[in-house]
Amino acid sequence: MIRNLSLLSALAATTTLCSSPALAQTTDDANQSIERITIQGDFRRMTVQEAPTSVTALVAERFGQRGAVHLESMLNAMANVNFSGGSSRARFIQIRGVGERSQFVDPIQPSVGLLIDGINYSGLAQAAQLFDISQVEVYRGPQSGRFGAHGMAGMLVLESTQPGTEAQGQWQLGVANYGGVRGGFAAGAELGALGRGRISVYQQRDDGFIENTYLQRDDTNSRSERNLRVNLFTDLAPDWSLRTTFHALRQDNGYDAFSLDNDRTTLSDEPGEDDLRSRAGRLALTYSGWQAAEVELSLSTLTADSVYSYDEDWSYVGIAPGWEYSSFDAYERERDDQTIELRIVSQQPLMLAQRETDWLAGIYIYDRDETLRRDFYNWDIDQQDVFTSDYLSEHRAIYGELTHHLNPAWQLTAGARFERYDNGYTDSNQVRENPTDTMWGGRLSLSYLPEVDQLWYLTLARGYKAGGVNGEALGKAQDASLTDLRDYLLARATFAPELLTSLELGHKVVSADQRLALQAAVFVQQRDDVQLKGWVNRDQSFVGYLQNAAEGNAYGAELEVTYRVNEAVETFASVGWLATEIDGFVTEDGVDMSGREQAHAPNYQYNAGVRWQLLENLQLTLETDGKDGFYYSDSHMSRSDSMQVLHANVRWQLGAWQLSLWARNLTDEDYGIRGFYFGNDPRKEYVPETYEQFGEPRRFGFTANYHF
Repeated sequence: MIRNLSLLSALAATTTLCSSPALAQTTDDANQSIERITIQGDFRRMTVQEAPTSVTALVAERFGQRGAVHLESMLNAMANVNFSGGSSRARFIQIRGVGERSQFVDPIQPSVGLLIDGINYSGLAQAAQLFDISQVEVYRGPQSGRFGAHGMAGMLVLESTQPGTEAQGQWQLGVANYGGVRGGFAAGAELGALGRGRISVYQQRDDGFIENTYLQRDDTNSRSERNLRVNLFTDLAPDWSLRTTFHALRQDNGYDAFSLDNDRTTLSDEPGEDDLRSRAGRLALTYSGWQAAEVELSLSTLTADSVYSYDEDWSYVGIAPGWEYSSFDAYERERDDQTIELRIVSQQPLMLAQRETDWLAGIYIYDRDETLRRDFYNWDIDQQDVFTSDYLSEHRAIYGELTHHLNPAWQLTAGARFERYDNGYTDSNQVRENPTDTMWGGRLSLSYLPEVDQLWYLTLARGYKAGGVNGEALGKAQDASLTDLRDYLLARATFAPELLTSLELGHKVVSADQRLALQAAVFVQQRDDVQLKGWVNRDQSFVGYLQNAAEGNAYGAELEVTYRVNEAVETFASVGWLATEIDGFVTEDGVDMSGREQAHAPNYQYNAGVRWQLLENLQLTLETDGKDGFYYSDSHMSRSDSMQVLHANVRWQLGAWQLSLWARNLTDEDYGIRGFYFGNDPRKEYVPETYEQFGEPRRFGFTANYHF
């Protein structure tokens, strides 16, 4: 049974009193009133205080306080948001306990999506570099009505800094421990007939946090990442405007993270890599000459070539007496995405039942073609196993939304999205499958805005995620020598779509004196036909697959608070509480997981800190993140330990220069971000045990920014 019902009741009572959005100051003037952050991810631009959903918006100032260069360094600061390792950068994200944790052979669709400048990077969160990103928005709960199948459990939206009418930009240089160096340049200006443009270029590298004692190297888990972003805003005619976006990313990272001794030392004789080459572009054409509505047509494309490989045995020949086994596993993927979306958003409301009603409608087309080549090499028998697959996913959707103003204080929003998918799959094992289905989602939201800077809302939302095929399981079934194993795998050839329904009550307020801002939400959600990861490990077969459990349930709360104590001191905190359970999931070896918590769903999370303006140009920031322990998988019982880490930043403003000393994880705590349970150590005769990948250790560095 789900625990801590009394705690939920207490948090629910709290939300009837308060609630809060993320806040930011654009200058060091503590007398300045709280800035209203405008979010970009919803259908219409609005402030965080106006959005009838649980959303956090973190601005660039927060990134600098942590010395963060990648999104993964900020995720622990967000209530009910978790992430998984298993790669050189956090690639998969979980919101309210829902989200994938890894990808190996089979294609997957993430439950939590990612947009960067309007381009769909879902499943590629390693591309989420933060240099010259103006803000990160995190939408919790079902968002399929807005974002489709990639937003079942939530969505992250990153927006680059937009160019102004005057030339401005920045230089950045930095150094850090573990061989960390970074450098970036960004500039924006008016470009005559081309319009307003901005370009950013960034490079960072470090040696990683692993020592390979067998190879006597400390850089087998190193990272080297380069990023280019260009945005151009052009007025083509009085009523026509065009936004042009181009991204290029190159990630050359090592991957050597799992240790037989469960520490930060490895024994791999063939360390792997985690590389990504991506190119992306988007054109967004807007017509505003129609008095009734604004029309936007956007076209985007993304290509992503990745290599993910690792030493499969984590060791070397001779690690144990008579030990001759050695193997290496590599996954090379090529992904091509194309997206077309036509959206019409009203500028003048319709009159329905003698009340003003805002409206919007849209058409969405998304195609993804992903090919895989897997090379598994076993030195023991001198055999190379090459597997290839091709996955062509086609999504077509129509959507619409109405916002009916019942009176000046009350409004009712109703929106729906209908989406059809066609997921064609073929592979070198002669597997041919084509799962298809039609899904729908959306939201029904009642909002009460009694005055400026106050909002109450009740939102019922439904999200969805497409079904698919377990190609690896089907391929192994063909070779299975045991009839019951073959039948078991064949029964899991495909899996159905998953549905997530959520009811959320929230309240947002900013005090009249502009010193206190609160945002709170309580929610209950139910997952139907839950897609959970299972494993088979017998008859010389180790196969992962997705299967539909009966359901999963969760309830919880989020609370964010910012309070300016006086002109010099500002405090902030966010707290997430979550209770989850699985129902109707039985592992291959017969263990019934019903009633257990879902994987990567910590019971609590928190972030709290203080910003103290010591002098006019000197600021100190201290903050802490905490997280409860959580299960690493739905199919075994291994758990992480709870964690608490401390961060600090000292910032000195000297004219156009901003100098920062920063530190993350000051106490150098080891905490797990990914875990497996199996036997892999020949020195222990393959006794099953928990193996963990750890989050980053103590990091500290110096960063200099010059703004012009």
